[in-house]
Amino acid sequence: MNDTLLPPYADLTPDRVLDAVESLGLRCSGHQLALNSFENRVYQIGMEEGPPLVAKFYRPARWSDDAILEEHAFSQQLAEQEIPVVAPLLLQGRTLHAFEGFRFALFPRRGGRAPELDQPDTLVWMGRFLGRIHALGRLQPYQHRPRLDLDSFGHQARDSLLQHAELPPELRQPWRSVVNQALEGVAACYARAGDLTLLRLHGDCHAGNVLWTDAGPHFVDFDDSRMGPALQDLWMLLSGDRAQMQSQLLDVLAGYEDFCEFDPAELHLLEALRTLRLIHYSAWLAQRWHDPAFPAAFPWFNTQRYWEERILELREQIAAMQEGPLVV
Repeated sequence: MNDTLLPPYADLTPDRVLDAVESLGLRCSGHQLALNSFENRVYQIGMEEGPPLVAKFYRPARWSDDAILEEHAFSQQLAEQEIPVVAPLLLQGRTLHAFEGFRFALFPRRGGRAPELDQPDTLVWMGRFLGRIHALGRLQPYQHRPRLDLDSFGHQARDSLLQHAELPPELRQPWRSVVNQALEGVAACYARAGDLTLLRLHGDCHAGNVLWTDAGPHFVDFDDSRMGPALQDLWMLLSGDRAQMQSQLLDVLAGYEDFCEFDPAELHLLEALRTLRLIHYSAWLAQRWHDPAFPAAFPWFNTQRYWEERILELREQIAAMQEGPLVV
């Protein structure tokens, strides 16, 4: 959905955050801590009784109520199967609440550290739980959430950037040329992959959305959950050169395939999905630029150096997509 033109959180004051939580019959202690989030606003809220809760205030106009509730239902289904995800709390018979123009949900607070993705045992463990998530994600499709595909993350992102981003005039045509070449490469990768099975994904499964404890990982923030190929939740666990990624992939799949079959044809998409994410990320920054939090946090966006680096990055991705896929 399109974002609003006015700063989306200008009226979300600390008092309004606490009032929203207390509108559900809860009693706050007054302690409030803003957590790291740009797309939404997320706060740890101290409670008079019991441990703190986490309140997520959804960005206005991004998702419909049906799309949010659909993601909530998926998270709850996973939790009911004892899959370690942080699902929204059911309060007054609902998971999604509204207060003075803002929609929000409450979650239990879960601590943890970043997973050590350079450790084979960690990758196997991560693969095991992603396999369980995907086994459930295959059972039914989303009805109100979009697909992750060439059009949504590629063509639409490119067009949005050409409309919203302030590309330096001398780099506008070079960027347009290289992004079009990159999207042609993505299309060729999809053609090589053939017919794909799409399923409900976490959608943004990077290390920052996984918290690790002695009991293993738990997954947070399904806000970007959508339909897509299984590989989308796996490739962000891989890093380094081709040999390193090959070894890491085998570790992930050793756990994953205990619970869910993986189609090796999807490996044709590894660099294509990375390319789409890079283009989509720039489009996301451009679309959110009117939110005051973004210029403060990303001051390098829209500089000449930024776009020169994006052009070089896409050229590297064009070459990477022409290499053969990893093998399993």
